[in-house]
Amino acid sequence: MNTIIAIKLENRSQDAIKFQNILTKYGCSINTRIGLHTNNDYTCNNYGLILIEVTDKVNDIYDELSKYWDIQMIKF
Repeated sequence: MNTIIAIKLENRSQDAIKFQNILTKYGCSINTRIGLHTNNDYTCNNYGLILIEVTDKVNDIYDELSKYWDIQMIKF
């Protein structure tokens, strides 16, 4: 069973390193990562939405990410 986890980052520039470290830690369990944010006049919006497709260690990833960010999980 695969799971999609959506993570809402309110401050991408501040959270990027911590977020990337967590994803790297679980890299072998993540099949797909999609980052969505709005660009305005050649500048990046500081808000972002990241979708990850997780194959295993779902609860571990969910628990660690939810300590810091608002997340939603969809199993399929």
